[in-house]
Amino acid sequence: MRTIAAAALLALGGAVHAAEPGYPTKPIRLLVGFTAGGSADASARVIAARIGQALGTTIVIENRSGAAGAVAGQIAARAAPDGYTLFWSSAGALTVSQILEKNIGYDASAFAPIGRAFTFCNALVARPDFAASSVAQLVALAKSRPGTIDFGSQGVGSAGHLSGALLQNLTGITLTHVPYKGGNDILPALLGGELSLAFASSTTAKGMRSRVKVLAVTSAGRDPGLPDVPSMSEAGVKGYDAAFWFGLLAPARTPQPIVMRLGGLLRDTLADADLTRPLLAQGLIAAPSTPRGLAEQIRADYAKWKRVIGGGK
Repeated sequence: MRTIAAAALLALGGAVHAAEPGYPTKPIRLLVGFTAGGSADASARVIAARIGQALGTTIVIENRSGAAGAVAGQIAARAAPDGYTLFWSSAGALTVSQILEKNIGYDASAFAPIGRAFTFCNALVARPDFAASSVAQLVALAKSRPGTIDFGSQGVGSAGHLSGALLQNLTGITLTHVPYKGGNDILPALLGGELSLAFASSTTAKGMRSRVKVLAVTSAGRDPGLPDVPSMSEAGVKGYDAAFWFGLLAPARTPQPIVMRLGGLLRDTLADADLTRPLLAQGLIAAPSTPRGLAEQIRADYAKWKRVIGGGK
């Protein structure tokens, strides 16, 4: 059986048919695995509008939320490989779901990567009266009280869950994970005293700085929206990097000329600073890649999160 790591790369070579003459001749569907209004949806709409304009067609956003993007992934994996169904995905649907779920119905070989578009991170925040005011203090406290400190996230397999799992993996501390249905539920729980810590989006943390302690961001370097907040690595957790991404994919066996054309248009779009600058306010940093670059990202992410979270929740 092919591994996830190999499958992501093999998908690049699996689509060798000639592109449909005159592609596109009708609107294109873009599946987004999250609800309207969030950063996934907002970034997908910006990209879809520009690429659709360049192609002379309409790219219609179809929000199919659920299972950290895996519901949309299931639909995209079964779609015809003709360039008229695309998938706006995060790492969750392409790697984490394969680790945590036994019967997800697809793996990375079901897709042809087109390109990564944006990266983003979380921030570790604490309620105002929490005993620790830095990551080093938190680690020391957690080691003295293993399993008694909780942290909230956007759900099992979410960016927040993975961020907390990596912190525990690299420091040897034990925290109690409390999954919520979404990011909107986390901060009220934190401010209401139900939680000690939470991993929230960097933009949420920025907006709540007067009401919570922001201890660190989860990216390898500092986040542009929180320039005075250290990265987790700077705060003492060496090797910590829990940055995440959104990218564009097509069903496997989509003709390679279509994949390459869409990939080129995606990179051209992301090179427009006037278009991507407003998305910085949502914590999204333009980070374009080639199809092969996204395949390698998927491979590396799968290996990393498999090591960190294994098959458990």
